[in-house]
Amino acid sequence: MGCKLSLKEVMLKLGSWELTKDGREALVKEFKFSDFKAAFSFMTSIALKSEEIAHHPEWFNVYNKVKITLTTHDVKGLSEKDITLGQFIDNQYEK
Repeated sequence: MGCKLSLKEVMLKLGSWELTKDGREALVKEFKFSDFKAAFSFMTSIALKSEEIAHHPEWFNVYNKVKITLTTHDVKGLSEKDITLGQFIDNQYEK
């Protein structure tokens, strides 16, 4: 399950992410790619990591854009799992 972390703790490690505007303790980030194939490859790599760490993002995809929201439902906020997955996502995008 993990422990709930403060927004400040998480933002120190995921500074390029933004707080969602829906009132939840969740972070969101949008990614843009050259085409659908690149976006879907990115999503596939995240899906495999998500299964490995048992933490799944909320996401939305239209053609070459992927919008990802991170939150830990079990703690009703953010946890170390969000940091781990967020850092992995950022690293995959930078490749």
